[in-house]
Amino acid sequence: MNMSDLEQLKAHLWDLRNNLNFHSHRYYVLDDPVISDQEYDRLFQELIDIEARYPDLVTPDSPSQRVGSTLLSKFQSVGHTYPMLSLENGFSDSDLLGFEERIRRFLKIFTTISYVAEPKLDGLAVEIVYEHGIMVTGSTRGDGRVGEDITNNLKTVSSIPLKLFSPGDWPVPERLEVRGEVFIGFKGFKKLNEQRLADRENLFANPRNAAAGSLRQLDSRITAGRQLDFFVYGVSDPSSLPCRNQDELLKYLGMLGFKTNPLTALCDDMNQVIAHFDRLGDIRSDLAYDIDGMVIKVSSFELQTRLGSKARSPRWAIARKFPASQTTTRLLSVEFGVGRTGAVTPVAILEPVSIGGVTVSRATLHNEDEINRKDLHIGDMVLVQRAGDVIPEVIKPMFDLRKGDEQPILMPERCPECGHELVRPVGEAVIRCPNSLCPAQRLRSLIHYTGKAGMDIEGLGKKVMGQLASEGLIKDIPDIYELKPSDLVGLEGWAEKSADNVVKAIQNSMKISLSKFIAALGIRYVGEVTARLLEEHFNTLDFLMKASEADFYEIEGVGEQVTGSLIKYFDDPSVREMIVRLMVLGMEIIPSAPAAEGLPLAGRVFLFTGSLKSFSRSEAKVRVKELGGHVASSISKKVTHVVCGQKPGSKARKALEMGLEIFSEEEFELVLSG
Repeated sequence: MNMSDLEQLKAHLWDLRNNLNFHSHRYYVLDDPVISDQEYDRLFQELIDIEARYPDLVTPDSPSQRVGSTLLSKFQSVGHTYPMLSLENGFSDSDLLGFEERIRRFLKIFTTISYVAEPKLDGLAVEIVYEHGIMVTGSTRGDGRVGEDITNNLKTVSSIPLKLFSPGDWPVPERLEVRGEVFIGFKGFKKLNEQRLADRENLFANPRNAAAGSLRQLDSRITAGRQLDFFVYGVSDPSSLPCRNQDELLKYLGMLGFKTNPLTALCDDMNQVIAHFDRLGDIRSDLAYDIDGMVIKVSSFELQTRLGSKARSPRWAIARKFPASQTTTRLLSVEFGVGRTGAVTPVAILEPVSIGGVTVSRATLHNEDEINRKDLHIGDMVLVQRAGDVIPEVIKPMFDLRKGDEQPILMPERCPECGHELVRPVGEAVIRCPNSLCPAQRLRSLIHYTGKAGMDIEGLGKKVMGQLASEGLIKDIPDIYELKPSDLVGLEGWAEKSADNVVKAIQNSMKISLSKFIAALGIRYVGEVTARLLEEHFNTLDFLMKASEADFYEIEGVGEQVTGSLIKYFDDPSVREMIVRLMVLGMEIIPSAPAAEGLPLAGRVFLFTGSLKSFSRSEAKVRVKELGGHVASSISKKVTHVVCGQKPGSKARKALEMGLEIFSEEEFELVLSG
């Protein structure tokens, strides 16, 4: 083929792809097709035929990329530039009013606040990255910081644009990180389960389970065969876009070619939010897909920035859940479990029953006060729900069905595991075993340490840890690192290969990040998110262990409760002895930023406000971190550089009041260049 013919073919392919992307958007996003299915299929087949003959001309934004690609061996990890935080839940109108009251107190304002209320889909949250308008990466939420790369699978979802449209007078961003929900409608869910039934495969319990399973297929051709859909609900960094609020953002994303939920409403106040929630509840059963509530967001991005985030969730948003699915079953007995912090929790043992597609045989009873308030008895027929459509919970007994032979539930006076007398601390609803040597507490702590929320040591799951503890091989954390293959070979279920593999996995965990280690220790009130905050602030384990209360209070998201727990934990001589033992055994705790020393911005803390001309906010933050600096999310005395772009927010005013040095974007560029 000569050069002239090649250029003509490229031009034809460009027209063909744009035409197909246009009609795909009309069909899957706008639900308003302007050509027949047969005409679309003809155009699509023409594209497939040309690309099959000239594979070098295939582009990432080609509609042909939706059909699925080759089998992957595993999913790769991908980091999120900004954390994908979870949401605070509300279950009543009073919870929403309380949410607004907390916002007013925090902002110290009493004027009307506008909200955007969006249906909360029961699907899977994802992030999709576009560069120069072309989709390049798609990932799951994961732990909020790091997800799994499911790009090939997301490309098969027809309502996700592979190439963005030009939104009128506004430019297509050089980089855009959008977030939304992938889900499967009721028709697609029914069709999928009918096919699985015909193929004698296990059925999916519910649409969310089906959507999640479809997106985690290593063979994206399987994903392509399932009727997945997508609604966009936001971006990682709104400040990088020409939008002042959530309402404008959704309209802008719609112009780019994304599908936004038509049931989203802009509400002038919380009363309108509550009214809209009631309307969604009325039409919920008529929708083509499942929703489990409504997400309420403060619309103004300026207010969102001022509100910021707590350790696990933004202060400016809340999820209002619908009443959970409920059914009745019999309460057969009550078991009492001892957690790693000594809390003794009553658990209802139920006649197995299906709720929302999930078989439930155990449910939380919370504590003694809840049992007494509800007047629960063993043998009762009880109303059970999956609270928030997730956690099974006993709501109340069915008093009219009592026969008279039901037995009261008696709380234990001694620990069901070690026999120590139980206590109920002042101000707490939970009874506790105060014995730090309680075998149940130690075992739960060890299970947490080796589990996914801790060190994630392959082969040391709950069952194995129970076996090793019962055999007397492990009593505390350092014992894990002293295990030898010979200790395991000969035990039930163990052979030489499995023993070697576990010991290797244990040794591989000897080098670990500070945040991972902190989270693994199971300190009360300290989870993965708080552990990362501690890592970013203290950098090394030694600094953390020597920290004072004042040091902890400097960290946004760490309050009095967490501080007290950390001080108490690291003041314990047995904890210090345990950490010394680990260091002697070869444990290496990696500092959070070992390469920062010597870098140009080491020791400097930057805070950004307003939009930048030469950088997106995310690019500026990445550049600072690459040069050894830190980025703050709120004003404090630790901040050394306050960078003000166009239309800076209240942070600039507060920085001036505190006497902090203000830098323009041009001065910031000079700092970066040295």
